[in-house]
Amino acid sequence: MPLDHRRLRGPEESQPPALWAATAAEDEEDKEGAGAAPRDPCALRPLFARAGLLSQAQGSAYVELGSGTKVLCAAWGPREAAEPGAGRLLCEFRRAPAASLALADAGVEMYDLAVGCALCRPPAPAASWMLQPAEPEERRAAARLTLALLPALNQVSAVLGGGRGGPPEDWAQALRLGLDGCHRQYPVLRQSLLRAAQRRDAAA
Repeated sequence: MPLDHRRLRGPEESQPPALWAATAAEDEEDKEGAGAAPRDPCALRPLFARAGLLSQAQGSAYVELGSGTKVLCAAWGPREAAEPGAGRLLCEFRRAPAASLALADAGVEMYDLAVGCALCRPPAPAASWMLQPAEPEERRAAARLTLALLPALNQVSAVLGGGRGGPPEDWAQALRLGLDGCHRQYPVLRQSLLRAAQRRDAAA
């Protein structure tokens, strides 16, 4: 009897995809730990930002960090309200980061760009807080902190944290470190907006 080549027999036993994802994460952790010099916890990872990347959207932003994080955000609007003096803001967030840059690129009036920074504290007893952790570092962390800052106003717009971060003084140190990280990222984001505006002027 001829074989039916249109059907491929599957394996007798199978494993859930989560098993392989966990193995890949462990391999990544082993690579980081094997002979890798510990990085400066106060150092920012390389940041690339570009506004106005998508021509189909009224505003867009692409942000890439050296840890492998890549975020693309698009904004449509604003549109004029049907009734004078009344307005609605309709937002659909699939992922929130990098939204401030896309809104500014769309021409939405804001007080300032909201710049975010994430931190984590490793589980070691005397470990210090670390800026912009990679995924393996964040997964092993004993405590995490995320904050957003309006740098021109020097105003914190959001703080989210949890875990075993130590006494209040240690959390205060983490806040200072995160604020410093936000201030250092701000010029890169502003420059990306200026370049997007220059490209639009050149194309007009």
